[in-house]
Amino acid sequence: MNPYSEIQKTFAVKNGVKMYDFDKCLVALQNIGHYHFGTQFKIYDEDLPVIHKLITYAIRDHASTIKLNLNPNKGIILSGPVGCGKTSLMFLLNYFCSSSYSYKIKPCRDIAFEFATNGYDALFPFTKKEYKQIKLNTFCFDDLGTEKQIKHFGNECNVMAEIILSRYDSFIHEKSLTHVTTNLSASELEACYGDRVRSRMRQMFNLIAFDRETKDKR
Repeated sequence: MNPYSEIQKTFAVKNGVKMYDFDKCLVALQNIGHYHFGTQFKIYDEDLPVIHKLITYAIRDHASTIKLNLNPNKGIILSGPVGCGKTSLMFLLNYFCSSSYSYKIKPCRDIAFEFATNGYDALFPFTKKEYKQIKLNTFCFDDLGTEKQIKHFGNECNVMAEIILSRYDSFIHEKSLTHVTTNLSASELEACYGDRVRSRMRQMFNLIAFDRETKDKR
């Protein structure tokens, strides 16, 4: 199966504008999910409000995003309990994004381990602009809050706090986007990263949240 051919089935072009059918998007999402994760991948009815927001955001339907209280110029922070499907959905959502808005998924724990080995150089891909490129590359930082305070030759660093603060500057000045998944609540994020980072996150992200009672699907 070609996942991109599945996406082609979800819209029709009218007067030069792509018009998406949400039901067809759900079919494509499930088919692509089966392709990557096996037949155990399933879309649950209780998750449809979250999925609807994510797909509406990804296809850049500005009128609908406003109705859903989403800002298309901000990134997504997708929160919910362990095992609710955050990482899988963000992986699959990338297929619905145009090339201008696609992103790379990077586990926060991997960044912390890379800092322990390589020091601050490990943070450059996430905080520095590419040569002759206006915006930072778009990343989805997976499982924010699972990384630990890491030392590199005695230098301790809250790596994700440093990355978020740096990317906030690029968000303000160059409109660069960042996405995040996390198991943590707003108060837990503030406890981990401080009120300054939490304040920046309010400006950078649309919050899309699973119900805290969502079951573990793994």
